[in-house]
Amino acid sequence: MFRHPIDLIEHTISHYDWPMDRTSDAEMTVQLPGRWCDYSLFINWSENANTVQFTCAFDMRVQTEKRAQLYELLALANEQLWLGHFTVFGEECLPMFRYSLPLKGADIPSPDQVVDVVETALYETERFYPAFQYVIWGGRSAKEAVASAMIETVGEA
Repeated sequence: MFRHPIDLIEHTISHYDWPMDRTSDAEMTVQLPGRWCDYSLFINWSENANTVQFTCAFDMRVQTEKRAQLYELLALANEQLWLGHFTVFGEECLPMFRYSLPLKGADIPSPDQVVDVVETALYETERFYPAFQYVIWGGRSAKEAVASAMIETVGEA
């Protein structure tokens, strides 16, 4: 029986054989292999908030002159999400997907909740990664980038 949320999360994620590091009792990092790049998943437990926060970041620093378009992209992308949200971190303006899982009334999340959150984080970062590339490196507008991310492809070429 797990007594701490991070213990259960670590056990649940270990089944994927992804590289991970338990940085403290309340934190861990996981490297998620993606189609576009590897993502860094940071998992933090806040005892005060009784919440586990999952943050899925990708290494795509944003130049100062692209930040206005980036913030528009964040707003447009977030309108498309049911769970979680995109944000940026720090002065380097590192894009990331964030989801907080409140555990009011529970000591730990269920393994299914952990899998759902991790799969949602990976799905959304994979879905919108090209949109971030289009804005940051491709010179496209945020509207064009989100429109291209929303196209559902069927099959493979």
